[in-house]
Amino acid sequence: MSPKVTTELLKQLRQVMKQMKEPIQALIVPSGDNHQSEYIAPCDCRREFLSGFDGSAGTAIVTEEYAAMWTDGRYFLQAAQQMDKNWILMKLGLKSTPSQEDWLIKVLPEQSKVGVDPFIIAYDQWKTLSKALKNAGHTLVPVKENLVDMIWKDQPSRPCKPLLVMDLSYTGMSWQDKIVQQRAKMAEKNASWLVITALDEVAWLFNLRGSDIVYNPVFFAFAIIGLNSIRLFINEKHMEDPAVREHLQLDSNTAPDFRVHLLPYESVLSELRAICSNMNSKEKVWISSKASHALSEAIPKMLRLQTVYTPVCITKAMKNPTEIEGMRQAHIKDAVALCELFAWLEKEVPKGKITEIDAADKVAELRSQQDKFVGLSFSSISSSGPNSAIIHYRPIPNTNRTLSLNEIYLLDSGAQYRDGTTDVTRTMHFGTPTEFEKECFTYVLKGHICLGSAIFPSGTKGHLIDSFARASLWEHGLDYLHGTGHGVGSFLNVHEGPCGISYKTFADEPLQAGMILSDEPGYYEDGSFGIRIESIFLIAPAQTKRDWLNSYHRLCREVTGAELEKQGKLETLQWLIKETEPVSS
Repeated sequence: MSPKVTTELLKQLRQVMKQMKEPIQALIVPSGDNHQSEYIAPCDCRREFLSGFDGSAGTAIVTEEYAAMWTDGRYFLQAAQQMDKNWILMKLGLKSTPSQEDWLIKVLPEQSKVGVDPFIIAYDQWKTLSKALKNAGHTLVPVKENLVDMIWKDQPSRPCKPLLVMDLSYTGMSWQDKIVQQRAKMAEKNASWLVITALDEVAWLFNLRGSDIVYNPVFFAFAIIGLNSIRLFINEKHMEDPAVREHLQLDSNTAPDFRVHLLPYESVLSELRAICSNMNSKEKVWISSKASHALSEAIPKMLRLQTVYTPVCITKAMKNPTEIEGMRQAHIKDAVALCELFAWLEKEVPKGKITEIDAADKVAELRSQQDKFVGLSFSSISSSGPNSAIIHYRPIPNTNRTLSLNEIYLLDSGAQYRDGTTDVTRTMHFGTPTEFEKECFTYVLKGHICLGSAIFPSGTKGHLIDSFARASLWEHGLDYLHGTGHGVGSFLNVHEGPCGISYKTFADEPLQAGMILSDEPGYYEDGSFGIRIESIFLIAPAQTKRDWLNSYHRLCREVTGAELEKQGKLETLQWLIKETEPVSS
């Protein structure tokens, strides 16, 4: 993996920084977009363009002398390989790694100005950073025109792809009923307006899906919901489909409270300011502290009701019965495809011709044959041997390895189906693993089962049960540098807030019945192998303790086995029966 040569780009950016009306001494380049999305469209990949590092999480900071990149444990190896000598890698989570503000304070001259695009940085991040810099005599300033865009000559245009209408058989609730539900929550907080900036929240609220961002069935839009008004900020081309117009009742005499007013995507800031200018001091505008600084600051403090998560985010995470059943069906179909893949690999790997890319292509092909398949939910992590130690590795031609009988193979992959989103990791060995590899796999499996069978009070926060998955590893002096679980959307983003299971996150929402999360402990030996086991779990009222592994295997036989038989895949069914034989204690 050859690093991107960034010398000329950094030179151009530093010139732009100096030539501003009020020059800045540092520029922060976060990895998000106007909606603080985790996965972004090509036109918003500014940090990747500037540095060469294309992981989903990271923040670049460029000063007159230095360029530094902060990222988490999933991407340490990848970032080191993709960035050239101009960059300093800052490994988040290690005691020796300074925070962004501490590093800036250390390297900047006195009374420096630090710039950032106010649409790309979340309000809560701005607030923390601004306070720390101010206390040290520096100033955080909003840069009106994105400076990276000024040097990005071939920057792609913003996508605007066709929308997909989701009917009640998938959503379980009409968008009008969802609006009523959210207005009730607004009334509880005395909020006259609710600002929705996260793309998956807009998609969920209006029962629409898109494909503006690869792997994520979302589209570019903002929404502002009033107690008797609905405003959707979106590209007009999205509304050309008659089915979408009919779904939103744009051309019919709808009751005023449910009439959707379409406005240009770019007008959200000016419109929000106009709304605020006509409000009295007793009214409130509800917005997430994770929304952009630009939109948050458009609301005067006396009118602003700011919480970590919007009520849409929290409601969306608690799946209704229709969504839960859809997720079950999606995972059954997904399990069929994976069983077919593993049975195929067992036959083909010994021949010595199957590569990581071949396996990734094969699992995509097998998933595509399943009913209601739409696409992948993320780029498949198909990794063997030392590549499996790179937590978010994806195979490309110059890193592509051949699967063998002598190395571990790790596959983390998922799909988007009309009825649900999947994300599954399995770690395989097609020969004889070493004793250490077997031990590590056992510790990870123990953690996976321990968390998956955990019983805890409703309202427990995810970070309090993260250690359930780590205890077995910790007993042997081992650990992993990533969270243990994340929320999963219902035919939406594969990583979904507001719930999670991670030692790093303390602002997560309490876990409640109906939430769907991943359970994915792991262990990684740099340069040698990686192990991760991931399944998706529904939080439900507790049952009595059970024989978890054999119970799970019986369920696989009953559910996935029935589907394999239904689809006539009898050879694969025999493979599944072999792999799910009861395990004695």
